[in-house]
Amino acid sequence: MPLSGDNPLWQLAIVGAVALLGSMVSAVSGFGSAALLLPVLAFALGEKEAVPVLTIAQVVGNASKSWFNRAEMRWKAAWWYLLGAVPAAVLGSLVFAAAPARLLAGLMGGFLLLAVAWRRWKKRDAAVAHAAMSEKRLSVVGMFTGALSALVGGAGPIAGPFFLAAGLVKGAYVGTEAFAALGVHVAKLSAYGGTGILSPRTLWLGLGLAPLMIGGAYLGKRVVDRLSQRTFVGIVEWSLIVAAGLMLWRAARPA
Repeated sequence: MPLSGDNPLWQLAIVGAVALLGSMVSAVSGFGSAALLLPVLAFALGEKEAVPVLTIAQVVGNASKSWFNRAEMRWKAAWWYLLGAVPAAVLGSLVFAAAPARLLAGLMGGFLLLAVAWRRWKKRDAAVAHAAMSEKRLSVVGMFTGALSALVGGAGPIAGPFFLAAGLVKGAYVGTEAFAALGVHVAKLSAYGGTGILSPRTLWLGLGLAPLMIGGAYLGKRVVDRLSQRTFVGIVEWSLIVAAGLMLWRAARPA
């Protein structure tokens, strides 16, 4: 079902509202826009167009989050992540249409639950809890999540625990993760363009969501600035658990 003037007004309103809400949630937790927006876009556009349109919207949203949190960003962490993520995202984009999405969703959901449990268990050891993960290890994380992002539309929840483990919180976490995701989505768009998946219509549909993505990022930044570090981490961890549940549901539901 193409998203155009032929679509009912209520359908256009839902897509716009979810885009704004998803961008705001992502600006607070570092992820979430893809999980919220992809099902709505798939309904309105069909599966084939939904992923590239979502990717364009995510480019705008992540660029906005990076800008609003630029003063707190950890550039070194972002570049280490992109070192592994960009080539993996390009390769994943070339094969995303043939990927077993349900299996990937199940694996991602299980991994998220394990990641949150691992982080909570590690907090019991004070020495380990205060020893941040090396930023260089983010390149390995990037290889895995960059490919997944290309295959299923977004992998922010998977990268989230590792950015936290590297010692990033609040604006540093949101801005650094957003800049890293921005690089991945730009790489995906380059690959989509080379395979003919990215069309002028798709480009304009994605850009049509840009004002809502920017507005959500701005509102989310104002929320983050008012949160304590402990509250922020709690929100991220609970968001990871919810994302895991949605992924497991997606994997288990009938085709």
